[in-house]
Amino acid sequence: MNYRLSASLLSLSAAIATPALAQDAENEAAPGNTIIITAQADNSSQVDNGGDAGALGDKPAEDLPFAVRSYDESLILNQQPQTLGEVLENDPTVRTSYGFGNASELFVVRGFALFGDDVGLNGLYGIAPRQLVAPELFESVQVLNGASAFLNGAAPGGSGLGGSVNLMLKRADADPLTRVTAGYTGDAHFGGSVDIGRRFGADGEWGVRVNGAYREGELAIDGEDRRTQVLGAGFDYDGGNVRAALDLAYQEVRVDNLRPKVTVGTATIPAVPAPEANYAQDFSFTEMRDIFGTASFEYDLADNALFYLRGGARDGREDGIYSGLTVLDAATGDANGNALVVPRTDNNEAIEAGLRARVGSAVTHEFNFGGNINWQTNRNAFDFRYGPGFAGFATNLYDTPQVALPSSTLVGGDLDDPFPIARSKLVSGFVSDTVGLFDERLLVTGGLRIQSIRQDSFNYYNGGQLDSTYEEDAVTPVAGIVAKPFAGLSLYANRIEALQQGPTAPLDPTLVSNPGETLGPRKSTQYEVGGKLALGDMFLTLAGYRISRPGEGVLPSGRFGYLGEQRHQGIEFTANGTVAPGLRFIGGVSLADAELDGSGEVPGVPKFTANADVEWDLPFAPGLTLTARAVHTGEQWVDAANTLRLDAWTRFDLGARYVLAAGEVPVTLRLTVDNVANEAYWASAFDSFSAALLQGRPRTMKASISADF
Repeated sequence: MNYRLSASLLSLSAAIATPALAQDAENEAAPGNTIIITAQADNSSQVDNGGDAGALGDKPAEDLPFAVRSYDESLILNQQPQTLGEVLENDPTVRTSYGFGNASELFVVRGFALFGDDVGLNGLYGIAPRQLVAPELFESVQVLNGASAFLNGAAPGGSGLGGSVNLMLKRADADPLTRVTAGYTGDAHFGGSVDIGRRFGADGEWGVRVNGAYREGELAIDGEDRRTQVLGAGFDYDGGNVRAALDLAYQEVRVDNLRPKVTVGTATIPAVPAPEANYAQDFSFTEMRDIFGTASFEYDLADNALFYLRGGARDGREDGIYSGLTVLDAATGDANGNALVVPRTDNNEAIEAGLRARVGSAVTHEFNFGGNINWQTNRNAFDFRYGPGFAGFATNLYDTPQVALPSSTLVGGDLDDPFPIARSKLVSGFVSDTVGLFDERLLVTGGLRIQSIRQDSFNYYNGGQLDSTYEEDAVTPVAGIVAKPFAGLSLYANRIEALQQGPTAPLDPTLVSNPGETLGPRKSTQYEVGGKLALGDMFLTLAGYRISRPGEGVLPSGRFGYLGEQRHQGIEFTANGTVAPGLRFIGGVSLADAELDGSGEVPGVPKFTANADVEWDLPFAPGLTLTARAVHTGEQWVDAANTLRLDAWTRFDLGARYVLAAGEVPVTLRLTVDNVANEAYWASAFDSFSAALLQGRPRTMKASISADF
């Protein structure tokens, strides 16, 4: 029935445009042909190489001693993702999992977690929504592989060691835009979006971009219902040597009956349930509301000197009843269920200022001076609903009974009015110099960032009295080199240190004896070498890296703390661009080896991942583009003892889009099917605290129609 519904939508759209198509058939030189060709080219999914490199500024990839890629808004529009994680499925070096207990996407880069708390927004930490991010507001999603503490400062959530993600909000282009989109995602999820951009003034110096989206309904997982509403407005001024921008945004997401992760409490891995199966409890939900924004100012002090200032703030609110289950019998699926109530609010602010100057001719210097401050206040409480004695309730992975919400077992904090549990302040200052030699065919970068982290932790059980404080600082240097032996090729290397805020122990007192305690900061070191090659319209990157830091885990005493040394090393290859006229490719492979103190491999880190994403504009059918994507994830360990291992899996996605002219209006029809074979698979075993599995999404059909007026 869902397929017939989408087919009807496409048929109706084609019927509306029939007069225009008939006219084009009579006259191939009609304006409609130009509209179709132009719109098809504008709609191609793109990856830009380079992006915002924080302290070093916005740079093309070939000038950076790091690997940076940016997935643009056309790719987001074409693939119709529900979340940021679905956008990052295009990157062979990134895999997505969930955090502890709820619908919090986290991203695994080079085997390390990147929490939603540490996703950047317009170059600032702590301002983007922290759990689920709707992609409609962004013109690009930038991925930087490797440590970025010098570039952006320490991530306030303590993650991001293996890589970082930065979201850039939309800006008005020179060409006016009025786009209306209606969409459908199986089984019964409908929505629409509006995107309007204009520039005003004698030279187009004023810009306004307003866009919003609303989606609601059941997705392909049985009973999992999501509602998303977002609204954003970007205002900017470009007066030549003076530039300013203001971005304001609102996001609200609610998820009912989220299919949870599955904790493994047996000596074998349970068989994967049916692709559409949902083992959530009906009482489970999560609701998140974020109001956030940024402001920026740039002034060219001279032709070779720039002053910049930017800041942002976020007010976040979360509420939810989260459910989970631990499988006790892999053969039958018998399990123990639990529930957790967590109300939470966040108030974050960030500010950054800097000066960039470029001097010299035969030997050039690009100096960067600046600093940033990040403040975060987290208020939360918890109510473990496990019933008497933390016994939980009986459930089953394959035939899940619905139960009443269990009684309270342990309450921490004030559920009605949560008080502060953690306040953090991260302050840093940086200086760097990039020296250019031999007509800048050799670029040598050296820099220092002085980083200070202060964390105040408050007690859940005595009215929020101050429990502990730590304040530590360190100097974290960076060294990088880029050599360009000939046009199109750049070779690079870097060494970078990072200071991270310490991880927080799980809240569950059955797992550790110090629940909720935040550990002191820790240092890490990365070495990386690589190369980048522009080969025609293709861009290729190859990198090898090694990262080491103190590990974390449950000590013999039962406390959560630092344990051993964690060492990750690997090789990454990415490719993107136009292979031949009308044929585009995005993809690559990643090989990783992650070990903890030589005693075992890190759970949840696949040794091999690969992506291949192809778009083909059919030359014999103007306006028609076929798409195909393959996502492969290799074997990964489930437990720290390396006794349980997930099988490798491969998922295939297929799609098509068609551009036609309805009068003077280009109309784009899109149809994609993710996981076309409806494979059932465990997608990830990555978890911060326990052996837990995340099941892959079932076959999901998406259809949309866009008109650019």
